[in-house]
Amino acid sequence: MAKTLKITLVRSAVASVKKDQTATAKALGLRKIGDTVEQPDNDSIRGMIFKIKHLVEVEEM
Repeated sequence: MAKTLKITLVRSAVASVKKDQTATAKALGLRKIGDTVEQPDNDSIRGMIFKIKHLVEVEEM
């Protein structure tokens, strides 16, 4: 079974962050604080998480 990552937005992706970071959060499916999504564990998702690591919490499933 493929690994997945549980990603939760814990800080606002609107206030005082760059536009590309806001776009990255939206591309992951995170819209507002407290939103949680499950994404496959691959290099592209890990790169997106790295870009907004200060806004999210990540848990391996």
